[in-house]
Amino acid sequence: MLADPRPMDLRDDVAMNFSATGLLDGLDGDERSAREQLLERLYAEGVGLEELRSAVAESRLALLPLDRLLGGQYTAREIEKRAGVPAQLVLATRRRLGLPAAEPDDRVFGDEDIAAAQSTQLFLEAGFSEEAIGEITRVLGEAMARVAAATTGAFGEAFLHPGDSEDDIALRFTALAERLAPAFAPVLVGAYNAHLRESVRRGMIGRAERETGRAIGEQDVAVCFADLVGFTTLGGEVDSEELGSVAARFSDVAMNVAEAPVRLIKTIGDAAMLVCNEPAPLVGAALELIEAAQEADLPSVRAGIARGPALVRAGDYFGRGVNLASRVTGIARPGSVLCTQDVRDAAGEEFEWSSAGRHRLKGIGESLPLYRARRLAPAQTTGGRAPGRQPREASDAEPEPKARRRRADRRRRRASS
Repeated sequence: MLADPRPMDLRDDVAMNFSATGLLDGLDGDERSAREQLLERLYAEGVGLEELRSAVAESRLALLPLDRLLGGQYTAREIEKRAGVPAQLVLATRRRLGLPAAEPDDRVFGDEDIAAAQSTQLFLEAGFSEEAIGEITRVLGEAMARVAAATTGAFGEAFLHPGDSEDDIALRFTALAERLAPAFAPVLVGAYNAHLRESVRRGMIGRAERETGRAIGEQDVAVCFADLVGFTTLGGEVDSEELGSVAARFSDVAMNVAEAPVRLIKTIGDAAMLVCNEPAPLVGAALELIEAAQEADLPSVRAGIARGPALVRAGDYFGRGVNLASRVTGIARPGSVLCTQDVRDAAGEEFEWSSAGRHRLKGIGESLPLYRARRLAPAQTTGGRAPGRQPREASDAEPEPKARRRRADRRRRRASS
């Protein structure tokens, strides 16, 4: 439930002269009237003058009513009394979520936090360790921070209108949040349940797990990193909005090629990480990713694939295979998929291979033979290309920086047309 932004008792001394406070300085006409109306309403609802000054100075006065609507009603001590969870654990959980530190008597918690504290107590009683709950909480915080940022960005884009006054925004955003925020809960729960089902389907409990009483965290997997070549340089050629669009489109492409048994683990700006228990499907997905990026008029993509033991923690992968795949990607040509020998040996006849020589990779030690993967050539009778367009690798005929500039020019021309 959203917090009620209105205190039980409104101020009696609402006749504040805001002109004398300097909070209306530099404003005229309708803009001045709208701010004054918003200030009077907030002050009447109990917002102090210093908080109003701070909101004006930070250009967030229009969002202050929404902040109050979403704000806290309870302290950590009150949560302790209601849920039976120590106040210090409540505060520590808040910090693990990535939220600002709070004191035991700060009113930063809502009704949902009471239910969350009760759930935490249930998890502890069921046998979860505090360490396990802490890890889940940190991952949840990272995920929710991204969801919240995406939501607020989409909210502003959808509902901020040209010529809005501060009061217009305050009234509209608050009304919409009251109506739409509760509708997000089933969306989040549905997404969690769907991912939980997929995680259970991928899970295994064999003899080793039964004998040790522990889930085996380390497993042998093929790991692929793929990134946009020259993304940093592109940032100096196009504006921030277009750069963000490029990263978002790349994430969409990576997500689309990650079909079972290949899984997309994460995207970070201009890079994507994919894994698969078997190398062949992962090599195919990497080739498809490069092709799809070309079709989407994105900068060239390069990919590196390695195989080895990796520890799975909090949905991410760590280990030599992960590090090796990252290093291999760093020396791959634009438009190519570069693989270690064990990946080539395992994927074998499903692809064409060419030697890329031996390379000494940072942090790996011995030099390793690497191989470029391509789709199989078509049957001699067809005379065409293999299914799916062959990724175009960078060549001396068209240096990659020049190709990037030409693509950036095309995008600017389309944007101006």
